[in-house]
Amino acid sequence: THCVSGCVCPHKQVLDGKGGCIAPEDCPCVHNGNSYSPGESIRVGCNNCTCRNRKWHCSEEPCLQTCSVYGDGHYTTFDGKRFDFEGDCEYVLIQNYCGQQGMNQGTFRVITENVPCGTTGTTCSKSIKVFLGVNIFFNKFCLRPNVPERTPGGKMPFQIRSMGIYLVVDTTVGLILMWDKKTSIFIKLSPSFQEHVCGLCGNYDGNGNNDFTTRSQSVVANVLEFANSWKVSSTCPNANLTKDSCTVNPYRKAWAQKQCSIITSEVFAKCHSQIEPNEYYQACVDDACACDTGGDCECFCTAVAAYAQACNELDICISWRTPSICPLFCDYYN
Repeated sequence: THCVSGCVCPHKQVLDGKGGCIAPEDCPCVHNGNSYSPGESIRVGCNNCTCRNRKWHCSEEPCLQTCSVYGDGHYTTFDGKRFDFEGDCEYVLIQNYCGQQGMNQGTFRVITENVPCGTTGTTCSKSIKVFLGVNIFFNKFCLRPNVPERTPGGKMPFQIRSMGIYLVVDTTVGLILMWDKKTSIFIKLSPSFQEHVCGLCGNYDGNGNNDFTTRSQSVVANVLEFANSWKVSSTCPNANLTKDSCTVNPYRKAWAQKQCSIITSEVFAKCHSQIEPNEYYQACVDDACACDTGGDCECFCTAVAAYAQACNELDICISWRTPSICPLFCDYYN
């Protein structure tokens, strides 16, 4: 039906934005800037949403939350708290025995080993150790860039598979781990563990303000006090604040800013309103300046991929790689 009387619609009809008139119940729903017709469904997180009467009607399944660690020590907790920490040691990312309960009460523990990867004092993740079972010292296995090693014998409480550039570990306890075999780690955890975990990934209670909870269960404001408390070995030195990498390597700053501007460009425009890009951009610049011992392009690509993955968590898929920007050999990965 076309507009009449100078684009005034008949009774009980509304403008459709295209010069026509429609019934209100036929209006589309909008998600991430895209319009969807009544009856169309989309996937948002782990839930299905259907457009009806101009509104999204979604299932209410509890979704896994994600903790991420990437590049030169950039962390985002389950509750969305972002912080940077560069320590040369092994650290507890997450475990589900905290406070006064004994170590043997937990069912999982994930440890990351960080090593220096630049002359500015930067550190990157070298390997991941996962402990699973009623007693956390059983069923230990390590993830390294080559072949994952696991304890032989018996049925394992996990499966390892490849998904694109990621090595994915699916466990039977409600924990999923994704690793790019370099410096990006994504840990997805079942809502059943809310308020029952601790470590560098936070306590998963929905409040990012108390994520800096130390091993002794004290809430602190200082990131170094918090993160150093989660080192595995007491013989490791405490980490200190490192110098700004672009100040140390000023000749890399212009290149880093130019390369990383893809994060704030139109390429990621669909994601900008959902996830603030500036923190990811600054982390990218810092990493691109810091990687001065080779692998500078890899550090840049990892930083951009981290933002792309965060967008993907919200079902915003960005096609950002090109033959000249962080290409992948798709035939190999397929």
